[in-house]
Amino acid sequence: MSNDQAEAIATVPELSEEQVRDYLKQNGDFLQRNPDMLDHLHISHASGSAISLVEKQVSVLRERNIDMRHRLNTLTANARDNDLLYEQTRQLILALLEARSVDALYTAFMDAMKNRFKVDYASMILFGEATDEGQCRMESAEKARIEIGALLKGRKPVCGVLRKDELAFLFPDAGEVGSAALVALTHGEELGLIAVGSADANRYSGNMGTLFLTHVADVIVRLLPRLG
Repeated sequence: MSNDQAEAIATVPELSEEQVRDYLKQNGDFLQRNPDMLDHLHISHASGSAISLVEKQVSVLRERNIDMRHRLNTLTANARDNDLLYEQTRQLILALLEARSVDALYTAFMDAMKNRFKVDYASMILFGEATDEGQCRMESAEKARIEIGALLKGRKPVCGVLRKDELAFLFPDAGEVGSAALVALTHGEELGLIAVGSADANRYSGNMGTLFLTHVADVIVRLLPRLG
């Protein structure tokens, strides 16, 4: 190599990592045009040994494939759960529509919660004068406000871990209740409430959906005036 060539090479500025990164971003087919470079690029493996870029790409694709399979399995399981929930709700709505009395409405709801939805505890409370007649529990709106007024405030579904006294009012004959979901029966006025509970404190969490229970409540409040 001549002195002039050596001086020319010496004056070439050294490329920074950022410049190399920018070049590769702008020339995405560089490795395709220069496949021999794949054998010169190595990446440290977790075990400490070096692997080629091709091996690294295969490893990354394999991990992505596993992750995609897990996501697909989750989506499939959710779809099956939603299909089952839809069918259970449809059957409950039909049973409610066939009710010819408040007691029949109450029985249809409670039977579905126990036998179709497999909930640990369920409750339907209507506001009115308490009586020993009939199967559906009747409580005065005033007593309900005293016992669970905070849950009824805002007339929005409530879901999560409740206080012991609140759970005792909703499920007086139940054992240890860890969490619950409650929807007020409101149609211009407060008519009562429906609630489901579980011994599992994580079963009904604050971020879970209450769409199906709200839908059932909407049907009940429209049927009650016809049955009362």
